Amino acid sequence: MTRLTNKTAVITGGTTGIGFETAKQFIAEGARVILTGQNEERLQTAGSELGEAVIPIRADVRSLHDLDVLAARVKAEFGQLDILFANAGIGLFAPLAAIDEGFYDDQFDINVKGVFFTVQKLAKLLNDGASVILNASAVNEKGAAMGSVYFATKAAVRSLARTLAAEFASRQVRVNAISPGFVPTNFQSKMRLPPEALDSFGSYVKQSAPLGRFGKPEEIAASVVFLASDESSYMTAADLVVDGGFMNV
Repeated sequence: MTRLTNKTAVITGGTTGIGFETAKQFIAEGARVILTGQNEERLQTAGSELGEAVIPIRADVRSLHDLDVLAARVKAEFGQLDILFANAGIGLFAPLAAIDEGFYDDQFDINVKGVFFTVQKLAKLLNDGASVILNASAVNEKGAAMGSVYFATKAAVRSLARTLAAEFASRQVRVNAISPGFVPTNFQSKMRLPPEALDSFGSYVKQSAPLGRFGKPEEIAASVVFLASDESSYMTAADLVVDGGFMNV
């Protein structure tokens, strides 16, 4: 018996990186998965690689219309939902003086509004005892130059895990955050940082983390599986930090 046998799951932002690896591990543990993304080509590629246990659906988490369509599709395909991994997010870095309204809105719209309304729109489909996992970040209690907006969005996601855990408690629905450290994926290519600045930030994180290395998508996905499974049945409102020790030293 695998840990997620016959469970139904939704993963937003799941075509690459941590979301994709999590989909692989969910399927290996027996779950059926709906995976979302915005890029049709990447969705089809992910669907082909993951096989029949996954249903790729195009959805932009900033669009309430798209989330309504996603909820309708989840109901049609699964009926009810056991696991929701709100994973879609971006991270942009810039000095304070260079930040305009669009830069600010892009990150809060995807990282905070997107997470909030993903949970709201799918809430009515969650089975009692379901598991909701929000992808925060190991920066949610940190500060660093040029990271003001991104770090603030991830602190907000951590806060949402607390309040939503309280709101869903009467249904025994568990809500936890997961906070990955620096995990090299194509996420970093979207940071709009010059290569030397990205290398400098990566070196800072690596040197600050007691384990002295970057994380791997497989390591984060394994922790998401833990939060999704009954192994974490007495955990809610928590933040599972998987960062080589970066945040807590």
